[in-house]
Amino acid sequence: MKIAIASGKGGTGKTTLSANLAHYAAQTKNITLVDLDVEEPNNNIFIQGNEIEKLDVFRPVPEWNKDACILCGKCTKWCKFSALLQLIDEILVLPELCHSCYACSELCPVNALPMQDWPLGVYNHIKEGNLDFFYSKLNIGVEQAVPLIAKTLKNIEELELDKELEIWDSPPGTSCSMLEVVKNADFVILVSEPTPFGLFDLTLAVESVRHINKPVGIVVNRYGIGNDEIFKYCEKEGLPIWATIPNKREIAVLYSKGELIYPHIPEFRAELDKILDNIEKIRGEQ
Repeated sequence: MKIAIASGKGGTGKTTLSANLAHYAAQTKNITLVDLDVEEPNNNIFIQGNEIEKLDVFRPVPEWNKDACILCGKCTKWCKFSALLQLIDEILVLPELCHSCYACSELCPVNALPMQDWPLGVYNHIKEGNLDFFYSKLNIGVEQAVPLIAKTLKNIEELELDKELEIWDSPPGTSCSMLEVVKNADFVILVSEPTPFGLFDLTLAVESVRHINKPVGIVVNRYGIGNDEIFKYCEKEGLPIWATIPNKREIAVLYSKGELIYPHIPEFRAELDKILDNIEKIRGEQ
């Protein structure tokens, strides 16, 4: 079963939940944790282990062959992403806009745009006990996160690991990168906080996830601050609240030190038990 942990905005506690839930569950089960917030993965701060694999990741981008090109201009008309520009006597390729669709390369009448590997990021595999941890990070200057997310998930799928549960830490917000993750999940846990900002961004995330017909459970982090509007919203929308993580200074201190929380805070561990119980119920219904 593949669980995506997402949020409507950054800073809600998504990574805190992902790292602790995966590590805690791995005490008794075979678990995969994947950090797909490829712009700034943070689970590697909390998960230690042996490095199994580290790979450079590439994606195909056209390279203009000046000698072969007849400057017919067809490629610039075919490209729907404006990744090709025709100057007076040159075709300019803009890799950051390219979506690797191959249209220009395959349709060019003189094969003047062969596809070449273009650096995208780095993929890592860490092993700690029953936990297989994967994370990828975009190279500096790379703007598109979706291709690296897709390649990371494909690499993991090809490994065919015998795992009882996969936990995916999604990018924050409701952009394309977040949807690239949750569209492949069996269930989505949305992490929010009981504040006006938290509620507003939660509503956006719920609408986005519902649009692709994914079942949702809610985890309220920093319970004890703000107000109860988020609980009224969840009741109105029929959204189950799977856990309420208390707002405790000790949690923030442990997080700031890069330490896992569940071994030290019994209340936190009890909420993780609730989440795992709900996951088992969902698995039993499938």
